[in-house]
Order: sequence, then structure tokens, then C-alpha cells
Amino acid sequence: MNESWMDHGKCVGLSPDIFFPSDGTGVEVARRICRQCLVQEACLAYALCHRIRHGVWGGRSERQRRRMLRRAAA
Repeated sequence: MNESWMDHGKCVGLSPDIFFPSDGTGVEVARRICRQCLVQEACLAYALCHRIRHGVWGGRSERQRRRMLRRAAA
């Protein structure tokens, strides 16, 4: 998988702590940033493909990605 999209994310230069929050409010902050990102779909696909368990990727929380993977497996 080509990862050059990572250089174009809205998250570049931001603290990783934003995307690895410890509460629901933090998740919303990260999701708000992701909504404005041009590479959101590639980011989500990367997280799903690599089964990344933690953080907000492509505007989706850990829980949302787990649900997506379960549905895809069914």
C-alpha cells in the first residue's frame, strides 16, 4: 500500500496526542480535524488494512473501525 498520502494529511505537524485521546471529547476534536482532510479515505483504509487498534484514523474511532471490520467479515 502506497503511504505517500500521509504527507498530505491535516494531522501533519499536529501533536499525536490529539489523535490518541483518552475520552470522547478528545475523539470529537480529532474527528473534526479529519472531516476537513483530503486524505481521510486513504487514512481510514490504511487503519483498516493494518488492523490499527488505537486512535482516530480517517475520522473513525477505534470502536467505529471495529464495527466496520466485523461487518466486512460477516
